[in-house]
Amino acid sequence: MAGRDFAAGSQWRPLIDRMRMLHQQELPGFDQRSWSGLTDEQRKRMAAGSISASAVALVGGNAIIGLETFLLVQLALNGGNIRQMLSLDTALLWAMLLAIVGGTALNLVFGLIALRPHLNWFLSGAPPEPGRRESIQKIPLRQVLGTMAAWAISLFLYLMFALILGIGSRDFLVMTGAFSLAAVSSGCLTYIFAERAARPLSVMAMRDQVAVEARTSVRTRLLAVWLVSSAVPMLGLLAVNFGRHTGLLPLVSGTVDWVTVIIALIGLAAGTRVVLLVGSAVVDPLDDLATAMDEVQGGNLDARVAVYDSSELGVLQHGFNQMVDGLAERERVRGLFERHVGSTVAEHALARGDEMSGATTPSVGVLFVDITGSTMMGAHLDPEAVAGLLNRFFTVVAEVIDEHGGFINKFEGDAALAVFGAPVAVADAAAAALRASRELADRLREELPIKWGIGVSHGTVFAGDIGAQTRYEYTVIGDPVNECARLSEIAKDAKVPVVASGDAVHAAGDEADNWVHRGSFQLRGRREETELYLPGAVAAALDASRAAEVPTVSDVVRNLTRLPFPWMGRRH
Repeated sequence: MAGRDFAAGSQWRPLIDRMRMLHQQELPGFDQRSWSGLTDEQRKRMAAGSISASAVALVGGNAIIGLETFLLVQLALNGGNIRQMLSLDTALLWAMLLAIVGGTALNLVFGLIALRPHLNWFLSGAPPEPGRRESIQKIPLRQVLGTMAAWAISLFLYLMFALILGIGSRDFLVMTGAFSLAAVSSGCLTYIFAERAARPLSVMAMRDQVAVEARTSVRTRLLAVWLVSSAVPMLGLLAVNFGRHTGLLPLVSGTVDWVTVIIALIGLAAGTRVVLLVGSAVVDPLDDLATAMDEVQGGNLDARVAVYDSSELGVLQHGFNQMVDGLAERERVRGLFERHVGSTVAEHALARGDEMSGATTPSVGVLFVDITGSTMMGAHLDPEAVAGLLNRFFTVVAEVIDEHGGFINKFEGDAALAVFGAPVAVADAAAAALRASRELADRLREELPIKWGIGVSHGTVFAGDIGAQTRYEYTVIGDPVNECARLSEIAKDAKVPVVASGDAVHAAGDEADNWVHRGSFQLRGRREETELYLPGAVAAALDASRAAEVPTVSDVVRNLTRLPFPWMGRRH
């Protein structure tokens, strides 16, 4: 009685496509992790899809399996004579027809009863209460029990009709075996489709769960494959031969045993169909995972998969989402780390691991920028206003330094120290620092109502980690760092935007053409004088102002034209 499994594959394809569409449909604004993204209309549409899919599977499956059962029973009772198939036993036909119709109606009722409370919850939009998730995961098993009960009642109805219509006990025994095998095949079919019909419910019930455990198993689906493709056909063949041996069924009347041939053909077709169905149930989640993995690989850490499978595949779905959550959290922490220490230092730290490191770097450009009068600004302005101004100031500094390949080593109150050439080497570090200082001066003058001083130097520094093994930071130490800070003080005192050292300009190649020498000066804390350079445009403006005898912002500016600063000479 192997034919009590499925009908022709083409008859099931529309239902398979419908179920796939139900699972894969893209609803506007729907986020599987958010209840707020699903409208009432979308809920109704998805619930209607689940009901229609269940109804088609339950009614269509029972009807087709019942038809197969009747035809094969008819063929078995006439000795496998295919030419007598049209000579139907009217009493047997009516008894089976009434039994199968009644059982099919009951199967539909039992299936909808299993779905109804969960569909009401789904339509309400309420979060899943305790036990809801486990109950939804049991829907396929409950519908299988309903299917088995419906076939048992069908057999009982057949017995009643058989007594009324006067059908013999032999036919009843044959029908009992046929109905039993049909119930097994129908139960397998119900299980496969019930899992798909319940997917929207599972997606919502299993969202944001803390942990997932396999409630069912992929082995259960493989068991369904074995039952339909192997167990039921083989038991059918054994039952036919046993019936012939005991005299319940007539012997073969022709040269070909068409009963066994048809059972074998239907078993082969049914096995192919159920393998495709179960394969789809396994492949769909894996396809979702593959698609999401491609998105993650492309940098989209918002990619997630819907968790709807109650087997090991559901554990895999949930594990993937947890993995992506971990990746997103890692990237968030890394982003915060980069904001605190700079992207270049962050990459350097991640590459070297936990060990402290550092080295002497012979050619580094160093830029120091400091706001003038920040103490007075803090005394007269609201603290929030001061903080906002400083944030705007540091934003401009960060943009310019990044554009020229440098990295901001630290923000110090109202000042910033930038390095070019460490920890990542920069071609012509001195020129990069000088170009950055000129652009920074232009940007600050255009965008902020403040005064500042920028100092630029060049030379050898130690660049690396300083501190204890348990707490350290990346920094640069050396004479160029101190020198550029002193040059920044000179720029502020002389009220010019930028002052660079001779070492920086001499090492800058073609960039040196944009700078003009303006004497030498012994900086505080140094024994030798430092050559002072101004941007060419600044020097030209100072010369023009002096020639016109127009008072500059400070008479001290004229001391930058040729001679050191006599009022500063007392500092050393």
